[in-house]
Amino acid sequence: MLNFLRSSKKANGPQSIYDQLGGEVAVRAIAERFYDVMESDPRAKDLLAIHPQPMHGIRQKFFEFLSGWFGGPALFERKYGHPRLRARHLPFTIDVKLRDQWLLCMYQVLDEQVSDPLLKMQLRSQFTQLAHHMINTG
Repeated sequence: MLNFLRSSKKANGPQSIYDQLGGEVAVRAIAERFYDVMESDPRAKDLLAIHPQPMHGIRQKFFEFLSGWFGGPALFERKYGHPRLRARHLPFTIDVKLRDQWLLCMYQVLDEQVSDPLLKMQLRSQFTQLAHHMINTG
């Protein structure tokens, strides 16, 4: 019944970002492309260096996180509990340089995959706030 109520509310209320983007296929494409950019752009080399290799698992986790964060199925929470992003990233030294490399990759993905200018602007703002929140060192 709870799932029915959620579906009902979406049908009558504003569409989630997840739905505006195109659902599971589009969100997975964003997650995958993010890591493709990170792996191929030399300007993200420091960011790439802190990620475990191979990155199959982290790609899946990022998709699961984005799914819930965008208002779709809460896949990450079902598997791992609350994201607690800052706490989960504390073992890594995240500074302004890594934040900027992360945003470089994400902004490129948004430019490539989000055609609606207002949605793109909203996502850029939300990702910028999230990335800034992850800084854990001076």
